[in-house]
Amino acid sequence: MPTMADVARCAGVSVATVSHVLNDTRPVLPHTRQAVLDAIDELGYTPNTLARSLVTSRTRSIGLAVSAISNPYFTEILQGVEAGALEHGYSLLIADPHDDPEHERKVVQLLHERRVDGMIVAPSADPPDLLAYLTRHDVPAVLLDRVIDDRADGAPRFDQVCAENAEPMALLVAHLADLGHRRIALVAGLPGLSTTSERISGYRHGLAAAGLPCDARLLVHGDSATAGAERATEALLALAAPPTALVTGNNAMTIGALRALRERGMSVPDDIALCCFDDFAWADLFAPRLTAIAQPSKEIGARAVQVLLDRLATPDRPPRTVRLPCAFVHRTSCGCPEQPARPKTLQSPEKGTAP
Repeated sequence: MPTMADVARCAGVSVATVSHVLNDTRPVLPHTRQAVLDAIDELGYTPNTLARSLVTSRTRSIGLAVSAISNPYFTEILQGVEAGALEHGYSLLIADPHDDPEHERKVVQLLHERRVDGMIVAPSADPPDLLAYLTRHDVPAVLLDRVIDDRADGAPRFDQVCAENAEPMALLVAHLADLGHRRIALVAGLPGLSTTSERISGYRHGLAAAGLPCDARLLVHGDSATAGAERATEALLALAAPPTALVTGNNAMTIGALRALRERGMSVPDDIALCCFDDFAWADLFAPRLTAIAQPSKEIGARAVQVLLDRLATPDRPPRTVRLPCAFVHRTSCGCPEQPARPKTLQSPEKGTAP
């Protein structure tokens, strides 16, 4: 097996220069760097990651803790994180906290004990233990998808990357109101998550902008799960004055709502209009095709990696919250006639401290 000394002889440089190229510990002239890289390629040299970590105090690994990895939304985020990490030469260690605060802290501790350089975490609805651990151990971390503004001044303690939630939800409600619906229901997500509270805020704003009252009976929680949304939708349909339009707060709850409607023998959009937050691969295959808000899942994952690497490079920089715009994908479940699917991007400024 080739050694670093073999690479140095082949490139005509010192072993120290090869080390600087591999570990990026000191600037190296471009032609010298290229000679080292060519020698590595020619000899098939594989760096010793453990030895490198002893020199640099870095393992070039990132810990990722996200729940429901089987969820297509988080699967796409995972793809974005993996691609971003690989692009910058980092490996990925993955754990599923199951949206359980106690388990969440344990898996984050395990990732930390594996000496990852930093973490990307989608926090649970009750994350004080998680935040305390990250703060106490000064772990470089980026909060993903779900934001937490837990300081009195509203400023984040951690870097955060997520999609816009309120404005896209308001757009769905406004669209249904424009179609003549006056009883628009929302199946919201798990209480305590920022995505849930922000989408509820958008729902209420959309109703107010359309001059519609916010009927508390039309706002139910499906707890971000298929079974919960099925029960919540059944409760809505049992009302004396049921909704004529329904908005679901994520892709799993869309499936639950559709199951409840099928059990009732109801047709979308003839009996009830349906719009959903979270576009997914099958949304275009349903009959009717689902009108949805599409989140930039892969971009969220890739941006989280970049924000984490920025934090590693500049530990003292102020925390920032990056919000990425969503797209309105207009199909037919809302009751509109068939038309070419042209996603409309909802532009919004990046918030937080500038890079």
